[in-house]
Amino acid sequence: MASKHRVIVAFWQHLTRRSLASAIVMAGAFGALLAQADDNSNGDTLMVDLESEQAPAESQPAASRSAPDIDLKEVARPPAAAAELTNPDAGAKPLSEPLSDSIQPAPAVETPKITANFSLLGSDIRPGISTRLAWSPNIQIAGLSHPTPVLVVNGINPGPTLCLTSAIHGDELNGIEIVRRTLYDLDATKLSGRVVGVPIVNLPGFEQGSRYLPDRRDLNRHFPGSANGSLADRIAHSLFTQIINHCDMLVDIHTGSQKRTNLPQLRADMNNPDVAAFTLGFDRIAVVHSSGSPGMLRTAALNAGIRAVTLEVGESHRIQEHQIEAGVNSLISLMEKQEMISRMFAWGAPEPVYYDSLWVRVDHGGILFSKVGLGDNVNKGDLMGHVTDPITNAQYPVRATRSGRLIGMAVDQVVMAGFAAYHLGTKADNPEFHITGELDHAGNTSMGESVEAVKSGDDFLDNDG
Repeated sequence: MASKHRVIVAFWQHLTRRSLASAIVMAGAFGALLAQADDNSNGDTLMVDLESEQAPAESQPAASRSAPDIDLKEVARPPAAAAELTNPDAGAKPLSEPLSDSIQPAPAVETPKITANFSLLGSDIRPGISTRLAWSPNIQIAGLSHPTPVLVVNGINPGPTLCLTSAIHGDELNGIEIVRRTLYDLDATKLSGRVVGVPIVNLPGFEQGSRYLPDRRDLNRHFPGSANGSLADRIAHSLFTQIINHCDMLVDIHTGSQKRTNLPQLRADMNNPDVAAFTLGFDRIAVVHSSGSPGMLRTAALNAGIRAVTLEVGESHRIQEHQIEAGVNSLISLMEKQEMISRMFAWGAPEPVYYDSLWVRVDHGGILFSKVGLGDNVNKGDLMGHVTDPITNAQYPVRATRSGRLIGMAVDQVVMAGFAAYHLGTKADNPEFHITGELDHAGNTSMGESVEAVKSGDDFLDNDG
């Protein structure tokens, strides 16, 4: 009885130090302990046993989450609701159904190689599934933050990892739809490798219809970023370390900015042999040589050993169907070229590589009216448009300063003297000749990033971003 008394006293003393949930669990075992008390001369020993059985449960490390298999085309839950799922595997679809008793398995054959789980953003994505994750750079007020969707298709077969990013500038919309259509059209059970898509990198800018971050910084000038820097540095660092560093290949999608539009084209460092070979996978897309500038995502990725190009399509603040179709087509051709997918793909005629380009500027202020369109070839001296002075009714012609192809242009608008209106690409006579230079923001009126050519004062090599 003395032993039983000691057990009861020790039990209730121990119970007062426990939470209600722990008390309920322990009470269930109390009856069994009492039954053993008469055979045990030391109740304190029993209480030590109680302590030792509880400790392992409290010290178990948290397991990484297994990402659910979802149909990306289905309407998704809001990110906040999706983050609350406690059993993400509950809705996962099995890769194969078990065989019934009446079906005999086929003769054993060599087992095909299956890719391993892909770990990203704290989740393990099993081979052969598509899923939707959430990335947050943790720079907003906790109660007001909104995670950015990250789409992942992990193929059943081994292969490279292709990352697609868009809307680094929040007002560039075509890339969002290009990423969405490309990812939604993939079948994970037929894919080799994996594709990661971040449709909207700059979510605050997208919500405000702005190119910039809330602090007025251009995110594409701050990669690879810093964990202790400015707002832009921190966002860039978070994206680069948590997502981009997991990629083998990167396509960063942009549009023209400040009321300018681009012919579908790649910006690529053609001095880099790996990048030059990489560009061969894009169907019906012109290539403009651009070595890139410090702070650009493409440049940071190349410095990290990731093959990277920028895809420019159309203009900002608009959804342009023909530009989107060209972008999706080029990404499908890239995946086919990289042997990630196998499709009957009809390749078009190869587009040229433009190692040299320049901007044609207007000499007078007024309203610009263009006579040419994207993709047109012009000769030196050809009329491309005119500027009309609405006060005096005077008209000033704008002519091509040299022969080339129109790879970018301003939409018709009010312009001031010196405004860069038409971007001409020319094929260099010597493929080894490339232009480099310094960044010129041109008063924030340039198309993306512009680099002033050292060759002549007004010649531009237009970079991405």
